[in-house]
Amino acid sequence: MLLISLLPFFHSLFAQVPATIPVVIEQQLENLTENTADAEIEDDSWLQAMLHFMKEPINLNAAVENDLNVLKVLTPLQIQNFLSYRNLFGNFINVYELQAIPGWNVSMIRKIRPYISVQAVIPVIKSFKSRFHNGQKSVLLRMSEVLEKANGYERDSTKSFYAGSRQKIFFRYKFSNRNLLQYGVSGEKDPGEQFFKGSQKAGFDFYSAHFYAKDIGIIKTLALGDYSVNLGQGLIQWQSLAFKKSADGMNIKRQSEILEPYNSSGEINFNRGAGITLKKKNIETTLFFSDKKIDANLVSDTLNNEDFVSSLQTSGYHRTMSEASDKHIQRQVSFGANFSLTKNKFHLGINGIRYQFNLPIVKDANLYNKYAISGRGWGNYSLDYSFTYKNLHVFGEAAIDKKFDKAFLNGLLISVDRKIDMSFLYRHIANYESLYSSAFTENTLPTNEAGMYAGIVINPTDVWRIDAYVDLYKFPWVKYRVDAPSYGKDYFIQLTYKPDKKIEIYSRYKTDKKQINNNPDQLTLNPVIFIPRQSWRTQFSYKTDGPFTLRSRIEYLWFNNKSGKYVQLPGLSSAENGYLFYADLLYKPFLKHYSGNMRLQYFETGGYNSRMYAYEDDVLFSYSIPVFYDKGYRYYINFNYDLTKKISFWIRFAQSVYPAKTSIGTGLDEIPGNKKTEIKLQIMLSL
Repeated sequence: MLLISLLPFFHSLFAQVPATIPVVIEQQLENLTENTADAEIEDDSWLQAMLHFMKEPINLNAAVENDLNVLKVLTPLQIQNFLSYRNLFGNFINVYELQAIPGWNVSMIRKIRPYISVQAVIPVIKSFKSRFHNGQKSVLLRMSEVLEKANGYERDSTKSFYAGSRQKIFFRYKFSNRNLLQYGVSGEKDPGEQFFKGSQKAGFDFYSAHFYAKDIGIIKTLALGDYSVNLGQGLIQWQSLAFKKSADGMNIKRQSEILEPYNSSGEINFNRGAGITLKKKNIETTLFFSDKKIDANLVSDTLNNEDFVSSLQTSGYHRTMSEASDKHIQRQVSFGANFSLTKNKFHLGINGIRYQFNLPIVKDANLYNKYAISGRGWGNYSLDYSFTYKNLHVFGEAAIDKKFDKAFLNGLLISVDRKIDMSFLYRHIANYESLYSSAFTENTLPTNEAGMYAGIVINPTDVWRIDAYVDLYKFPWVKYRVDAPSYGKDYFIQLTYKPDKKIEIYSRYKTDKKQINNNPDQLTLNPVIFIPRQSWRTQFSYKTDGPFTLRSRIEYLWFNNKSGKYVQLPGLSSAENGYLFYADLLYKPFLKHYSGNMRLQYFETGGYNSRMYAYEDDVLFSYSIPVFYDKGYRYYINFNYDLTKKISFWIRFAQSVYPAKTSIGTGLDEIPGNKKTEIKLQIMLSL
């Protein structure tokens, strides 16, 4: 009743919302945040690409495989079927023809419809100089701040504190022309970092610049400045956004351009230098070089009179004196190459990358660090392949590292029937180690793991869809907090009902069991035991005939609940459960300069072990995935107004309330009180 009574108010208040992303992408981003220890994902390249394709849709009559890969919705089989259909029947006349392609269904076509078009083929701009004209230029400025003052901003010479202001500031200038030419600069300052003073007299703590061009004669891709490198199936290098297990059981293969431009705010996962891809008929050659300084923990060995690095820092924060002292301690030079042959439906690639450090890496003498990267240099080399035959697609990668430890990953996609698709993926990665990699594994990095994944997608009718997977894996060596070889298993099933464009409902159940240390008797060796975690979620979305969309989610989670009974295990936290509910209201009037959305949410969990995640809409090119635990409320409001055709403005207000708490957070991030409030402002100028 409250939402209904407020509808007239929000009708006049809310502003334009960025196009909603597919539900499966929301789930994948939530899983990615959980797998990276709640770290904020700062790579917005995919969101930039989606907005670009909304303005300049992919022309299906000219699209190549990599153009369709970037959508992250289509499987390799669907892409190959698309290319074969177009080669056989010629260019498309209407988008409705897509329904005739084997493996393409109405639900999938709806997901990509905003980003595709059917047009006459426009020749590639032959004159390189002409690409610098008639492109899209934009300037984006974003600022956010937590209104409550954390302890770290209380300056005290006797303890650590944040030297800078509380604002987070991001700036980006970008030029692009039909995805053929792109260049730009960006800068970012994190909360607590100084700005145009102290150690940051040059302004932003992090600067980035890039130049990226495609299809210049024999040059397929040219990348200068900051760029990302994606090789094979991610065993030796993958720096772009990549997903793992999700509701889309067929999305298990890494697919991307080898070289991609980088202009996001993350300070770690990119190359700085130059890269080039040359193409002659069916053969491609890629060479790349990078030289950049990275953060690291410096240790001075006074006994041997030698400095070394104990670990590489990945937070990107330089707020305190300690964090600032780690900045750019390590110099990292990397270079590599890819040679690939693609003919008909067969692909074969040879990949290699080598790193050199000015300071040796010496890890702590813990058992789980026995095979970790060490020394002044490292190298990874691999062979990747893929092949499509009728309704089968086979792919994989075999890799070795500097110490000749091996890693294997092989996958199979099968279209069993027009209504049934299946996927399988086997990986065997023993003591293998790599930097900046992201393969389809349970671990964050591809190391110390062997496992078998099987997924299935069933479309019994046009309105129903069933997704399910099982993943069985083991870790042959010890891990952090797991002092013995261990095992795990995941099960997932989701039922989706989408009768039309207005309604979508899905309900899913997920369970996983992993082993962790349990040593109440203080034995010499820590025994490990299985800890089960289960969750059930239902999400509903309904678009009215007017400008409103209603959306809600309810989710339950059980941690360490064995056979329906909570079990108190000696030496471990008590069993926990969690509950989360939210309701969204989205408003997007047709042909208006304003729109927006809001969320009201309640969550209650027994502790961090039963934490939960929920994707949140945000300002353009941004999203938020907070972690929720304990008991509280959360709400946010997003507002956008297009002042003119060239000036757009966004504002976001979000607040979490914990009634039973007297403080939020820990350490320097601790906030006195029971509320945490964030405000975010953004303006974008189209030049």
